[in-house]
Amino acid sequence: MANWGFLGAGSIAASSLAPAVHAAPGARLRAVAARDEARAAALAPHRTYATYPDLLADPEVDIVYVALHNSAHRAWVEAALAAGKHVLCEKPLGLTETETASMEQAARRAERTLVEAAWNRWHPRTRDTEAAVAGAAIGRPLHVTADFHGLAPAPDNYRRVPALGGGALYDVGYYALSAALAAFSWQTPHVAHARWESWDAASADRSAAAELVFPCGGTAEVRCSLDGELAEEFTVHGTEGSLRLSAPAFTAGAAPCTLTSTSKHLRQPSDVREYAPTDPYRLMVTDVDRALSGGTGYLVPTEQSRLIARLIDAVRAAASRADGGAGRDPAAHLDRERDPGLPG
Repeated sequence: MANWGFLGAGSIAASSLAPAVHAAPGARLRAVAARDEARAAALAPHRTYATYPDLLADPEVDIVYVALHNSAHRAWVEAALAAGKHVLCEKPLGLTETETASMEQAARRAERTLVEAAWNRWHPRTRDTEAAVAGAAIGRPLHVTADFHGLAPAPDNYRRVPALGGGALYDVGYYALSAALAAFSWQTPHVAHARWESWDAASADRSAAAELVFPCGGTAEVRCSLDGELAEEFTVHGTEGSLRLSAPAFTAGAAPCTLTSTSKHLRQPSDVREYAPTDPYRLMVTDVDRALSGGTGYLVPTEQSRLIARLIDAVRAAASRADGGAGRDPAAHLDRERDPGLPG
């Protein structure tokens, strides 16, 4: 049995991760730390803490889940690792490749495991899609279309604030970009073109689009936004066929979903694989808990997390260059600024 500790008691922790830990066999929610202990207590842990360092000092906590805003990930991940804890951190793990590499190095020094909580990667359909592409089920991938348009955040939501790691790229864009990378077996692409738009001059990006060219010659069109629409699409075209995910392409869970394959070698025009409703958060917690308790379980490799961060860096740079010649990157300061509430 592994004991979990949460840093933060926000919406994802409350709606998804806490129920997953309570439901996962062998897992136990030992502690939750939050500035508002009432919110921490609402997650039904064994005990609550008013400060994050107090939780990290708890000798019974084995695994720390970091549920804080994006710009707080690096500092608290590294603090948890230094305290001897394994870590599951919300995506994006790091806001830059530099941040992600620093966390990787901290995990190696501490001899602890670091996992990015890219929860959709645990969904059976996502696993099957990655296996099908890697197994050349549709031949050599030629082109990917990945779109994720999400709802507009409230005016006071951190997703609008550059200093907190807000923006469409870090939020919904993460899913679309990581899916494109997986389709091309995690090759590093060249960003041929990118553009973005912000809500206003002081805000993070509300939409972004990028054209990617991979070393194998394949291409991808990736679009994302937080503009009020809700749409998710993902298609892979290959030399021998194609794969298409039914909507929602990236956040399937509570509703049934499908994976449609077409191939020159199929007797029927297409093959539709159906998936029952499932809870990818529970699958993620179960696998992480098993793996870190000495058993077997799927973990997202940190080298893939670092590649995603590298690609987001490249899209940011390309979009900045194309931004009317102004070169304004709303997240350019992230390597310099630190949340005053963080250690150090």
